[in-house]
Amino acid sequence: MPAGDSAVRTGPWAVRDGLASFGEPATVLLRALDDVFTDWGTRSGAEQMTFPPLLSADDLRTLDYFRNFPHLGSPVSRIRPDRLEAHSSRTTVGPVPARDLADAGHLLPSAACYGCFLHFSGTRTETPLRVSTAAQCFRREDRYDGLRRLWGFTMREVICIGSAEHVRDHLEHFHGRLAAFAVDLGLPLSRQPATDPFFQKDGARAVMQLLAPVKDEYVHTDGTAVASMNNHRNFFGERRSLTYAGKPAFTGCVAFGLERWMHVLNERFEGDLRTAATAVRKAGEGE
Repeated sequence: MPAGDSAVRTGPWAVRDGLASFGEPATVLLRALDDVFTDWGTRSGAEQMTFPPLLSADDLRTLDYFRNFPHLGSPVSRIRPDRLEAHSSRTTVGPVPARDLADAGHLLPSAACYGCFLHFSGTRTETPLRVSTAAQCFRREDRYDGLRRLWGFTMREVICIGSAEHVRDHLEHFHGRLAAFAVDLGLPLSRQPATDPFFQKDGARAVMQLLAPVKDEYVHTDGTAVASMNNHRNFFGERRSLTYAGKPAFTGCVAFGLERWMHVLNERFEGDLRTAATAVRKAGEGE
């Protein structure tokens, strides 16, 4: 169980056990950030969509989820019917014992794009698809660190489904947008290669990744990764029978961690989140 029983309050937000709550200035900044990233998606031709808040465990198995990072998962269960009476009369505090829970058939999402690829399973398209979506995502960690590393956080993604060239162009387009946005905000972000979480570490795709990296992150000077560019190649196309022009589709996504952006902007604007929100909207208009 990750440490951190007491709430850690930093200005207009509080964090406890990897879960954050926000006051008005922070909420306004989160909305401003999401508005900008959503607008980028709209300008690139992405359709805004919303997907279920839970993902089927059976569906996730088809994506090697439990082979790659089962430790991050947050299963969703319920109290077994035969244990309901015991809990309705319980007066002691503490967690619900695992023995009292039914088997978990669903998990909370750890990335916003999973719902998209599951939704489009079996789709055959002759034109590229672009989707913008946001989700509350959850990743169990060994430790949490303020807004930099949370159990529950907000992720906006802009996703491309099409050919390898479509995905490459999609990601390069957003590389340009992000670089200009960071300059306008005065944020020192560097583009760095990172490990792709969708592939097995010892699999053929992982070996290929060493030759042609498929994930880049934009990292602040304190080590906080605020955005990532992910090229999944045809992994999801193969696993979910998602085809483009008669072949397994290539997919890629641009992901923005909103709370992490707040962390670096709080530092940049010395705690003045209202000024930060104004700067974000102005920088977004200049794109």
